Amino acid sequence: MVTRVPPSLLRHRIGVEPYRGDGAYGPAYGPYAEVPALVGEAVRMVRAPDGRTITSTAQVIAAPGLDCPPGSRVTLPRGRITTAISLAEHTAPGLPVPASTEVMCE
Repeated sequence: MVTRVPPSLLRHRIGVEPYRGDGAYGPAYGPYAEVPALVGEAVRMVRAPDGRTITSTAQVIAAPGLDCPPGSRVTLPRGRITTAISLAEHTAPGLPVPASTEVMCE
């Protein structure tokens, strides 16, 4: 049974700087980390955690447990730096489908 998205499907490398909150000098981020992912660049409308409707221009699928809360900086494979809008952990215990993390980016 498949429990995680197979690494062979994660063909891209992205950089993630996890958002840690606002500090005295603006947003604070955790350390930069490169992770394998599958990136799709398509325009979609998504709802942000605060209820606003935002246009997403990139969708990222990564292994479960990715530390990329909304507001994180994401560097896409082509070098474009974007911001994470929302994060969804996909699981299906007992079913033969892979668990993954989906990040919608501005």
